[in-house]
This record gives sequence, structure tokens and C-alpha cells, in this order.
Amino acid sequence: MCESPAESDAAEDDTTATPSSSLHESPSRREERRKSHSKTPRSVGSSPLFLRRRPLRDVLSCVSSLPTVDSGYQLKLDAAESSQTPLPSDDQSMTTKKKAHGLGIWSNIKFTIRTRSKERAARRQQKYQSNPDLSQKQNHTSNNTIPIDRLHVAQTNGTAEEPVEEPKPFVTFLLKVNLKDGKNLVIRDASGSSDPYIKFKYKGKTYYKSNTVFKNLNPVWDEEFALLIDDPTYPMELEVFDFDRFMVDDFMGGAVVDLSLLKLFESTEFKLELKDDSGNCTEEDMGHVNLTVTIVPQTETEKEEFMTKAVRGVIAETQKRPTKVVQVWQSVVNVVLVEAKNLMPSANGQPPDPYVKFKLGSEKYKSKVASKTLEPKWLEQFDLHIFDENNQNLEISVCDKHTNTVIGKKSLDLSKIEREETQETWISLENNAGSVLLLLSISGTATSDTVVDLQEFTGNDIRTALAQRYDWLHSLGNIKDVGHLTVKVFRAQNLAAADIGGKSDPFAVLELVNARLQTHTEYKTLNPEWNKLFTFSVKDIHSVLEVTVYDEDPNKKVEFLGKVAIPLLKIRNCEKRWYALKDRKLEHRAKGQILLELDVIWNPFKAAIRTFNPREKKFIAQDPKFKRAVFMNNFNRLKTFAMGILEVADFVESCWNWDSYMRSSLAFIIFLIVVYNFELYQLPLLLLIFFLRSYVYKRVAEEMEFRIRGKSLAPSMDHSGSLESDDDNDYLAEEQNDRGTTLKEKIAAVQDTLGLVQNWLDFIASLFERVRNTLNFTTSYLSALAIIVLCVATVLLYFVPIRWIIMAWGINKFTKKLRNPHFIPNNELLDFLSRVPCDQEMRWYSEFRPDPASNNDISDREGSARKR
Repeated sequence: MCESPAESDAAEDDTTATPSSSLHESPSRREERRKSHSKTPRSVGSSPLFLRRRPLRDVLSCVSSLPTVDSGYQLKLDAAESSQTPLPSDDQSMTTKKKAHGLGIWSNIKFTIRTRSKERAARRQQKYQSNPDLSQKQNHTSNNTIPIDRLHVAQTNGTAEEPVEEPKPFVTFLLKVNLKDGKNLVIRDASGSSDPYIKFKYKGKTYYKSNTVFKNLNPVWDEEFALLIDDPTYPMELEVFDFDRFMVDDFMGGAVVDLSLLKLFESTEFKLELKDDSGNCTEEDMGHVNLTVTIVPQTETEKEEFMTKAVRGVIAETQKRPTKVVQVWQSVVNVVLVEAKNLMPSANGQPPDPYVKFKLGSEKYKSKVASKTLEPKWLEQFDLHIFDENNQNLEISVCDKHTNTVIGKKSLDLSKIEREETQETWISLENNAGSVLLLLSISGTATSDTVVDLQEFTGNDIRTALAQRYDWLHSLGNIKDVGHLTVKVFRAQNLAAADIGGKSDPFAVLELVNARLQTHTEYKTLNPEWNKLFTFSVKDIHSVLEVTVYDEDPNKKVEFLGKVAIPLLKIRNCEKRWYALKDRKLEHRAKGQILLELDVIWNPFKAAIRTFNPREKKFIAQDPKFKRAVFMNNFNRLKTFAMGILEVADFVESCWNWDSYMRSSLAFIIFLIVVYNFELYQLPLLLLIFFLRSYVYKRVAEEMEFRIRGKSLAPSMDHSGSLESDDDNDYLAEEQNDRGTTLKEKIAAVQDTLGLVQNWLDFIASLFERVRNTLNFTTSYLSALAIIVLCVATVLLYFVPIRWIIMAWGINKFTKKLRNPHFIPNNELLDFLSRVPCDQEMRWYSEFRPDPASNNDISDREGSARKR
């Protein structure tokens, strides 16, 4: 059963042109007409048939589906289009077939959209005719909301106007792309990672460029953009690049999205395998990119609205995600290469030129070369990163530069090393080739756990157990274990901007002598929040905790942002405080401040024993260079004490010369009485008198002394800093003017000599300052310890003859090396004085006043917490 095209058109025109006739039909007649229309006959040739009522998304199910007899609808092609696109023969090329296929798809899409628009209009018209009440209600609503030029009004006999909204034709297509993430991308940087971003191209033009995710082989973008396209059969291209700051970006692979496979109005997910068709890439697997693509037809109004919002033809939206960039590495391995011992000589029996190579994953490090030695000392510090928790083998190779051979090697499993702790380890090389001394610390792990609350931590069982571990009852066990330090690093604020965009990528490094730990990196912020808790084993209570804030750069370098030095004896336990940051030299204020909470638990008896032993030497420390300003400053410090000694000598000389008869007579009588009654035990008592004098003086005149010292020190600090900078410039200019190598060597030799003299002046001046600060109770614990030692010495000298004391001292000195072969000779008095801060160190450890707003913020939060 088939109708002719003319009859079909007439039936369709009759249905759509005279809708009012259905109002006078009986219900049975309307039901028969509905059934007859629903049974649409199969199409023959290119005759248009009445389309079955289906949603638009079902009709436009796939833009690549060609019309068939079983498709449920027939697409009409114009005669001109049919004549211009003949059917391809078997001997035509594949390119011609694809072109013809694309033209057919595009024609089908345009006709389908027109046909469905007419069908929707007829369906609405029939609905209004079958229900007059609904027609009148819709007429009233439409007149209030829809402009008259958008309405189609049909006239009927004796009925009111029935407005029907005329559908808008689709004129173009909207392409939406949701870029999700990438997986297992290729390595393009020397650090073993990449900085990927993606370019999207359509018809050879780049429409969108994603953000760059630094140091990540599994980047997460979560970006969405949309653009208008005129041909949904043309493929979209994407290319992945590695960002390089100073060089050409490296290609990381590309892919093509075949848009002709998409269904209109439906989102399609793609897993695009990246490839490099140029043949320059050696990697077989370049990773893949996950994204979602959607094509939606657009009307003229929607197109104009899109163009008003678009920037360069694209609307880009970022998905709701955390503002913080996920840290790409799992942990940071800080390595301090100290020295090596008992290395094997070269094949010719000569000492080697050793250097050490380290490899962790794809990261490598090579130390400097030590010349002709079997026990080299490097003293180098560097960082490696753990990107994969399953690959934590640190490969160590000691090589000979002269013969280009490997002396010995060792593979170290870092998964067996404790996290957040510094370990001093001798690594024995294979085949008894020697051993290497390393300081290893694994830290910087990003975690979502917050720092333990103040009230919970101070009252928990852990702190109670630590307090019992270091109480007086355990004073004789493990003398080297002096105490335990807990550091909570909460956050920092108002840091300096180190990047071009006015932001920084800050992280904090905590150092206690040779122990070094660090937080994770917070990206693109000046107010980072770390919320990390660190613990240190305290070997000397007189150590200083240094907290330094750095900015992380993509080129594996760091920029200094600020620093603060906190002596352990000045810590107020379990008190959350803001510390103002200082510059590198700890002399002047730097921008920003950091919020810390410190808690140190220690044993006073162990600390006292440790005070009279050599101080732990920091392996990584800068050797002081000669600078004229520093030299003159040390000379002036020493000159101050020399002038004091000269004043005492002048006073004694005046007594001997009888410049004043009263003063000389009094001095002569005191001299005779003291010498006649002098005993050796009275010598410590004489020093105790000086302590008593200083204590009384400090209590009475402390405020006045502080004011005078504050006025005298502030200008000298700025003045010395300016002299030092001027001196640096002078020496830089002098080095630039030198031309001869011999002259440079002479200058270097003179500088070394002057540097040695400068250091000796600093040592002597600091020694006098430390004695004075001990008497002035600058460090109360050390002054009290000195008083106790003097009291014990007084008792011993009173009851024990001096010859026995000297004999005991000599026996101890002679037998120390026998009792401890690794004993380092020391002087107990100098060891004690080395713990007392000199004037320069006191300036380093002084605190600047932090921002008052920060303190108010803490007090408000703590107050609200107490209320809760």
C-alpha cells in the first residue's frame, strides 16, 4: 500500500492547513485519522512522507547514519544537490567517497532539522484544536510573554485567534569539550617529569589552550570550553606540549576526535591515545587523555547570545575544584653527602679522584670531584623526589674521574627508612670498596590530616610519656639523648611574591643543626596553610631551630622568602605564636610571618653534661669570606674590650704612681690584707661576687640598659649592612678590573690571609662577649650552671688539696684517648662558652614584633574554642 507523492503532499497540506475542521469531527473519526497517520508507508525513491512523531534527539540520533528504508523517516534532498553529488563508482578513490559521504550527512542534517520543526508546529496546532480551553489559556499567556512577530495566528469560522509559537530553525552547532585529565604522559624534562598543556584545533586554527600543570605526568585539568562549528563532520585535533620557560616547548603527542561519530545532544567520553606521527619519538606508549565531547544544534538567537559572551569565539569555564594544585611528588629525600673512608685505590695503585653519583627514579645528582685521596670530604647537600611509592631504590655509585671506572656502588631501599626523621648512616659499598657517610631525611609528604589540637596534644598520653622519659629519674641513661622537640607548622601569611603572577609556591624547611625536614609545597598563594607536625631528637639544648620559607620554581631551584631562628631555651612550650620573618643574615625584617607552636621536653642533667662537650658541627655551613666591613666590625668589637683592659691597667698604674694619695693608700692596705689571707678556694668565690654584682645590676638597671642598648645597636646594624654592601661592590669592581692571572692569585692569597685574621678577631671578640653575657645572665640556664660549677669548685678546693685535683685532671687527660679511641680533644671551658650567645647571635635571635592583626586572630579563635 503506497501513496503517490502528490497524494501524500496533499494529505499533509490538508492536515496542516485546515486544522479547524477537526473541531466538528466525532471522536471516533479523529481516532481513525490518528491511526492512519501513524501507519506511515515505507518510502519509495526520494518522495517525502509524513514523519512519525518522535523526540528530536531520536530523529537526530547520529549524524553519520545514512538514510535507509528502515530508518523510520525519510530525508529529502534538493534536486540541485542530488544532481551535483552522483553516486561514487567502485573505481573512484577513497577521498571522493569520504567527501560524498560527508556531503550526504550534512544534507541529511539540514533537512531533518527543517522537517522536525514543521512537525512540531503541526503537533502543537492539532493540540490547540482538540482542546479549545487550553487554546484560549495558551493564547492569553502567549500574548503576555511572546512578541507578536514570533506568533502564527490561524483564523477559524467563529472562533478566536489561536496563537502558536513558530519554532526557530537551527543555523549552526555548538561543540562542548570537557577536558578531564591525562595519564602516563611522556617525560620531557631533565627532572624526570613534564609540564603539560593541550592545544585544541579545528580546521587548522587553535581555539583553546589549557592551563599548564607543572611537574606532573598524570595531570588533572577539569576545564571546559565551547565553540561554534559549521561542519560537525570535520575532525577536531588536540596536541600536548611540555612547557619550557626559556626554550621551545616539546611535543608530547597528539590525537584526533572524529566528530561524525557523535550523537546530537548526547555527551560522549573519549580515551584518546597520544601518538607522534613524525617518527621522532622513541616511546611506544605516550599516554592518553580523557575528555567528553557534546554537539548541540543552535538557533539564531542562541548563536547571537553565544557570540556576545564568547572571547575570540570561545567560552571557557573552569570546573569547580580546589584552588590548590596537587603536589606531584610524594616525598622529598634530602641527602647530605659528608665523606667517604677506606676507598679502594686505582688499578695503578694511585689514589683515585672520587666523586659520587646518585639516582632515584629518573632524577640524578653528581657530586664534585675530590682530588687524589682515599678519604674524600664533599659536604654537599641536595634534594631528590619520590614520584612513585613503588620505586624507592636510591642507587649510589662512587666513581674515579681519572680512570672513568666505578670504585663501588650500593642500592638503598628508602622504604625502610623512617619518615620525617634525619638519620646519619654509613653506607658500606659492595665488595668492601669503602663506606660513605650520608645524612638522609624523607619529608615533605602532603597529607590531609591537620595538626593535633593544642588542648588534645598537651594532655595526651604521648607528651606524658615523653615527660617521664626525660625526668630526673632517667638522668643517667643515654647521655646523648637530651630531649625531644615537637614543631607544629600551621601557616604563613603576607609572604613576598616571587613569581611573575604576583604569587608564590611556598614551602617551609626546618633545620636543627644537621637534621632537616620540610613541608609540602602550597602552589599559587601568599598565605599557605601546611598544618604539619614535625619531631626532632634534641642532642644539645643550646641548639637553634631555623625555619626558612622558600619559593619552589619549576627549574628545581628555590627562592628565599624569609627565615627565623629560635633558640630551644627560648621556647615557650605549647604556645601558638606568630614569628616575623627576617632576611638571610637575620639582621632585618622580611615580608611575611609564620605561625608556629613549639614544645621541647628535655633533661637538665643530660643538658649540663652535654654543655661541657664539643658542640655538634653543622656539615653544610658557609665559610666566612673576607669583607672589609666585617673585618672592621670585629676589630672594633675587640677594641672595646681592649680599651676596658687599658682602663684597668691605667687605674693600677695610677695607684702605683700615687696620683691620688687617698686612693693609693686604700689600695695598698687592701692588697696586703688580701694576699695575707688568700686561699685557692677563694678564687671561685671572687667570680661568684661578679655574678652577684651583675645580677643586682641587671635587676635594678635592666630597663635603662635596654633603652641605651636599643638606641646604640639599631644604627650600627644598618651602618654595618651598608658598609658591607659597599665593600662587596668595591671588590666586585676590583675583580672586574683585574686582568692578570698572577695578580688574581695574589689577591686571593691576601684575602685568605685577611680572612684568617678576621676570623681570629671574631673568635677573640666573641669570647670576651660570651664571658660578659655569662656574668650578665643573658642565658639564665648557663649562668645558673656556671654558679653551680663555681660552688662545687669552691668546696673541692676547700677540702681537697690542690695537688690531688691537678693529679686527677692530668689522669683524665692522659687516659681519654685510651678509654675512647674516637675521642676528639676539647677544652671544657671553651665548650661551655661556645653555648653562650655573643652580641651578634643575640641580634640574630631577637624577634621583631609581628602583625597585631595576626595575634588578635589567634586570640579570637582560641577564645571561641574555649567557649565551645
